[in-house]
Amino acid sequence: MRIISFLACCLLSNAILSQTFTQTIRGTVSDQDSEFTLPGATVVLLSVDPVKGVSANQEGYFELGNVPVGRHKLKISYVGYEDVFLPNVLVGSAKEVILKISLTEAYTELKEVVVEGGAEKGKVTNEMATVSSQSFSMEEVNRYAASIDDPARVAQSFAGVSTTDDISNEIIVRGNSPRGLLWRVNGIEVPSPNHFTDVGASGGGVSMLSNNMITSADFLTSAFPAEYGNATSGVFDINLRKGNQHKAERAFQLGVLGTDLAIEGPFRGVNRGSYLINYRYSTLALLENAGILNTGDNNIFQDLSFNFFLPTQNLGNFSLFGIGGLSTSKGFAPKDTADWENSGDGFDDRFNSDMGIIGLDHKYFLNEDTYVKTVISYSDQRIGFQEDSISKNDLSSTFLYEEEMKNSAFRLSCLVNRKFGVKNTIRVGAIGSRKFFDLSSKGKDEESKEIKTFLANSGNTDVYQVYSQWKFRFHKDWTLNTGLHALFFQLNEELSVEPRIGLEWNFKEGQRLTFGAGLHSRIEDLSIYFANQELEDGAMFQPNRNLKLTKSIHYVMGYHISLAENTFLKTEFYYQSLFNVPVLNEAGSTVSAVNLNAGFVTEDFVNKGTAYNLGTEVTLERHLANSYYYLFTASIFDSKYNSLDGSTYNTRFNANYRFTLLGGKEFLMGKTQKNLLGLNFRAIWSGGNRYTPINLSASRQTGETEVFENRSFENQVSDYWRVDLTASYRVNKAKVAHIISLQVQNVTNRENVFGYYYDNNTQQVEKSFQFGLLPVLKYRIEF
Repeated sequence: MRIISFLACCLLSNAILSQTFTQTIRGTVSDQDSEFTLPGATVVLLSVDPVKGVSANQEGYFELGNVPVGRHKLKISYVGYEDVFLPNVLVGSAKEVILKISLTEAYTELKEVVVEGGAEKGKVTNEMATVSSQSFSMEEVNRYAASIDDPARVAQSFAGVSTTDDISNEIIVRGNSPRGLLWRVNGIEVPSPNHFTDVGASGGGVSMLSNNMITSADFLTSAFPAEYGNATSGVFDINLRKGNQHKAERAFQLGVLGTDLAIEGPFRGVNRGSYLINYRYSTLALLENAGILNTGDNNIFQDLSFNFFLPTQNLGNFSLFGIGGLSTSKGFAPKDTADWENSGDGFDDRFNSDMGIIGLDHKYFLNEDTYVKTVISYSDQRIGFQEDSISKNDLSSTFLYEEEMKNSAFRLSCLVNRKFGVKNTIRVGAIGSRKFFDLSSKGKDEESKEIKTFLANSGNTDVYQVYSQWKFRFHKDWTLNTGLHALFFQLNEELSVEPRIGLEWNFKEGQRLTFGAGLHSRIEDLSIYFANQELEDGAMFQPNRNLKLTKSIHYVMGYHISLAENTFLKTEFYYQSLFNVPVLNEAGSTVSAVNLNAGFVTEDFVNKGTAYNLGTEVTLERHLANSYYYLFTASIFDSKYNSLDGSTYNTRFNANYRFTLLGGKEFLMGKTQKNLLGLNFRAIWSGGNRYTPINLSASRQTGETEVFENRSFENQVSDYWRVDLTASYRVNKAKVAHIISLQVQNVTNRENVFGYYYDNNTQQVEKSFQFGLLPVLKYRIEF
């Protein structure tokens, strides 16, 4: 009996060691243009021997069970459609893989169906985007070095994209101000979904959207399709994913920046309905509140996101979604004045930035060729700041400045999409926004030293947008995307009519030329329109109340070639002409809104400025295959502006060049090769930040930084470069997975110069530096 028991234990131990962990791949297959599901589509798993496959049911739904953990290649086919290949689907042991796959109908000519290649990885989900567009998955967000699980930081690796600050995730596109970026979630415009965002800013310190919540993101940098309005520099279009409609799943993540908890699963009694909820709290603040650490950290944030998917039998599909975030930052003057090293140490400041949005979207198919999508949302954003001066003699406090900006909006969006055979797709839509505001700002006037009110206004105004788009495949190798967008801003009663066009020519197998052009406009932050100025008699007026929309004409030409199965080269040439740019209404002034990235202004501005951006970009990318990938981007550009004095100057964001190289390698680990080690890197070399030369003698007289106004952004700090590294290890166990990773930004701790300022203590011009080395360690468990 002992021998039998011993043999049984050995056999059981062997079975456990040789156990192959498996998981399920499930999802839907639909037509790219009509989004109607394709019953009978075949999904084949090519990376197992023998291959296995399934057919989608009447709802276009498929399920592949018992798929071994690891990376797999899928082929999706449907009669009369171009095949799609998904070469690197990552299958883990804890969470099911849920895919939403779109197929393009093959062009029919002379009764012959021509099937061209497969789906191009990285192509945006918006089929009407022709140029300057990129899509990426959340798996790439997790993989790219030092992305810190932030889609905006991933976009900073793309051609034509940069930032001026290591800590910020702001996105500077082709030399434009980041204020010109449009954020959308589930098809509706939203305020900047970032913690620590400022007035009018598009970026912040940390994204409010956990990567648990996002299924894909489209990023567009020029000549946007007609459905996108109120944007001049770029569009970030994010789609929230649905929770698992078949089984409950959970994930917990503990990291230096934040502690996450995500839960998802099906609703009982609802036909494939699901929930997905994610909550996150800043880890350092959590440890301080528990008395475990005392780091002196005064940056606290938390956020909550959810997406409830509610399908019905006859009334279409509903999704109730929401994003909310609170963030607070406090800085205090050192209690011991001996620790004051520069003039900036003698201040107390408090900053809060809160945002919330809740929305309901509904999609209804009138037939297999037509659907209607409606989204209604409410958003609220509140940004506050207060600063006090601290006396070096007795540490007494003197009020300097205070602002509180409250903006909210009701938005309703509706679009109708109709496919007319393989050649034509038409989309029309309308967006209405009722914007509410309560804005206040007061502080000590620099000249009179009296407390003045710079802004005090509340009320509401409306923005209306309508658009139409037409996708016309007039030949198997030619596609035309054209459209018209109209925006009406009620505050100024200004109407902007904006034509858009995109053209794609697949002139040779694996090669194509693209062209795009369009007129775009942007509304300034409402705080600028209501800024107060005081007349000589003491009366107040609002000089910027009738500012017009800033406008920009985009022209783009591109060439794309597939060098190998997983490698492509893309280059684009672009020119952007900006006009109606607000500039300071003073003779000889060089101040222009193109150089603002955040905040609001109280001076008198007029729409007499112009600007231009031109450049060329190159992208060489090898998608993940055979366990490695790389991406190289190069951007050479020039960004200039004209202010009221008529002269031409560099914009603040004219770095002139930026090169990025990133890549990574995966290694199968463990006795059964079921674990995964990932090593990733990124190297960035860029022109340094622009700055206006400081007038040292004038600064010494006033005790503050004074610049040569007629030499706006003439100088540039030394070149910026840094290297980022990320190492991750994934352990797959039965029904649970553990992932530990270390992301290090600026691994060499290079002291990149941020800019220059006048220090009244030393009475010299001093350098300010970027953040330096930033390690982010995290542990994640999926179960």
